[in-house]
Amino acid sequence: MKFLFPIKRLLLRSAALVTVTLATASCSWLQSLDTDPTIDWSADKLYTEARTALDDSNWTQAKDYYQKLEARFPFGQYAQQAQIELIYANWKDGDAPGAVQAADRFLRSYPNHPNSDYVMYLKALATLNETDSWFNILAAEDLAERDANASREAFDIFKELTLRFPESRFAPEARRRMHALVLAQAEHELKTAQYYYVRHAYVAAIERAQRVVREFQNTPMRDDALELIAACYDELKMTDLAADTRRIIEANKGKVRKEPAR
Repeated sequence: MKFLFPIKRLLLRSAALVTVTLATASCSWLQSLDTDPTIDWSADKLYTEARTALDDSNWTQAKDYYQKLEARFPFGQYAQQAQIELIYANWKDGDAPGAVQAADRFLRSYPNHPNSDYVMYLKALATLNETDSWFNILAAEDLAERDANASREAFDIFKELTLRFPESRFAPEARRRMHALVLAQAEHELKTAQYYYVRHAYVAAIERAQRVVREFQNTPMRDDALELIAACYDELKMTDLAADTRRIIEANKGKVRKEPAR
């Protein structure tokens, strides 16, 4: 029975500690309510201040006001517009995943909203923002693949925007960005192939260059990829394949390429 007393004292101390912690947290929460200057603001006041912060590029402050507006007045006249502007504030504040999630939530809730095209446009921009720099050559294969996936996702969002809202004022910019994405991704694949070539990894270089020819055949990078493939075959002493590749290059000369598309 002697061993029960230390355990009992320990349990009592733990219970007391939990009680003090809860009391402290409760006091802190109540104090935060007392010190929150927005506690009595109307929906109109919250939206006005949020929009002012947004216009002043004070993204963090704008996010705070929009979140409070959405929480306190979820069915008010500013609710939907606040959600849209919160997506933009998240993206500008560097929270690309938060912007994508907020955009998805909005599009699920309001699929036929008049500003759905704008929300899709913001989602695509935020998706691109999640990458580190997929325009540059990357040594790590897994990182390169992740970046390629992000660019494809953004491309698909832009494409959906142009198909669903062909007359949208964001459609021309979406098409321009689709064009740029295809060119940039083709260049990324070519540079990756060149990276392997200079390191004498000729088989890997051929595989990446063939991807350029196969997936981006209407881009200017196609012929450079074919030249690289031929050079790799030369290094591997595969003269027949090198000759075949150069015949393809000659056959392609003078042919007019279409606009990059996927």
